[in-house]
Amino acid sequence: MEKVAIFADVQNIYYTTRQSYQRHFNYAAFWAQATANREVVAAFAYAIDKGDSKQLGFQQILRNIGFEVKLKPYIQRSDGSAKGDWDVGITLDAIDYAAKADVIILLSGDGDFDLLLNKARSVYGVTTEVYGVPALTAPSLIKSADRFIAISDKLLL
Repeated sequence: MEKVAIFADVQNIYYTTRQSYQRHFNYAAFWAQATANREVVAAFAYAIDKGDSKQLGFQQILRNIGFEVKLKPYIQRSDGSAKGDWDVGITLDAIDYAAKADVIILLSGDGDFDLLLNKARSVYGVTTEVYGVPALTAPSLIKSADRFIAISDKLLL
């Protein structure tokens, strides 16, 4: 049975599905599709913690599905901008689990991860899958994945 490690960039998926489809991503449908006939060795959902009750409920849903939720505090800068990305954390975890998995699954459209996928494949020989919104996924990320799975109607709420 194929071993998979899943890394979900929650903010990226939230904003890209909202922008393209005005809908939410269906993590339960994704889980059913991505893990069918596979053994999950790790599944992380990386999110920003604003501490509101709606977010807490969503985080619990992710846990119930099977994700370990990793949170970073939301940082509001004095100029009004905000910070809260998980690129380095996702990269470090994915490299850690590449040796334990046959497949790395990344949910993100962020082109910065193309280097991660190339490294994981060349050093550990893993297969890489990316789930993303086609119009908002970096072409370099699509190209670097062994398999790109477009987020479409069946993966939306």
